[in-house]
Amino acid sequence: MDLLKRMCEIHAPSGEELSMSAFLLDYISKNQKKWKTKPTLHYGDGLQDNIIMVFGENPRTAIFSHMDSIGFTVKYNNEIIKIGGPETSEGIVLVGEDSIGNIEGELIKKKDKLFIDFNREIDRGTSLTFKVNFRETDDFIQSCYMDNRLGVWNCLEVSKTLENGIIVFSSWEEHGGGSVGYLGKFIYEKYGVNQALISDITWITDGVKHGNGCVISLRDSGVPRRAYVNKVIDIAENSNISFQLEVENAGGSDGNELQRSSYPWDWCFVGAPEDYVHSPNEKVHKKDINSMVNLYKELLKKL
Repeated sequence: MDLLKRMCEIHAPSGEELSMSAFLLDYISKNQKKWKTKPTLHYGDGLQDNIIMVFGENPRTAIFSHMDSIGFTVKYNNEIIKIGGPETSEGIVLVGEDSIGNIEGELIKKKDKLFIDFNREIDRGTSLTFKVNFRETDDFIQSCYMDNRLGVWNCLEVSKTLENGIIVFSSWEEHGGGSVGYLGKFIYEKYGVNQALISDITWITDGVKHGNGCVISLRDSGVPRRAYVNKVIDIAENSNISFQLEVENAGGSDGNELQRSSYPWDWCFVGAPEDYVHSPNEKVHKKDINSMVNLYKELLKKL
C-alpha cells in the first residue's frame, strides 16, 4: 500500500492536478518496462494536465479515473470556501502552502462561514486539503482522498497486465467536471472506442456493505444505458469475483460527463465502496480493493 499512501499525500485538489499528473508520468516512465504491454502516451498540449495511456493495437474499452480531490480555497481574511463537497466539521486539520510558507490549521466556523485558524493571513487563492493520516489494518485502509487515489491506484495495477485498452486520468471531477468531454472526443475520433468503465469510489449504504466486493452501479444521478451495464454484470457473474449492485439517486462521476457529450459513449461505474465519504477518514475494506482490481482485469479482457 506504499504507492497508495504516497498518492494520498499529493496535494492535488480540483484545478491543481498538475502535481498528481507529474507524479503519474514519472511513475509510468519508471515502471512501464515491467508491464506486459508498453502504452502509447498522450499528454501535454491540448490535454491540459490529463493523461491518456493506450495499450495494444485493438483497444475496445477505456477506463476513466479522476486525479483530483476535494478541498478548500482561501478567500479573504482566512475565510475558506469549498472545492467540491468536503466534510466541514470544526477541528478538521487543513494543510497547504502559500508564498510565505507551509500552512497547517484547524477548520473553524463563525456564523455561517468557514475559516482556517492560522496565525497570519494566508494568500488569497491558496488551496487547502485535509492533513493525511494513512492507516492500515488487516482488513481496512483508511485515509483522506481514497476518493479517488484508490481509483487511480487501481488503474496502475491493471496497467501491469493490460494488453488492449485505454486508461484515462482526468481532472475536475470533484468540482463539476470539464475535461472528460474533450478526452472522450479525442479517444472516440482517434481510436473508435466508445465504451467506458469508471474507476472511482462509491458509498457504504443500506444496500452496500464492507467486504462484499466492489460495486457495479446501476445508476446514480446519471442513468447509463442498461444494455451495456448488463454486459458488465454478466461478465462479473461468470467471473467468480465478488461484487455488489448499487442503485442511487445522487452522486455522479466522469460517466455523467461522458453521457452528456455529443458522442455515443456507453459507461458503467465500477468501484470499491467507502465509509466516511469526503472526510479525513475515508475507509475501504481490502477485500473490496482486491475485488475491484480483479474485476477490472476480467472486464478489460471480455468487454
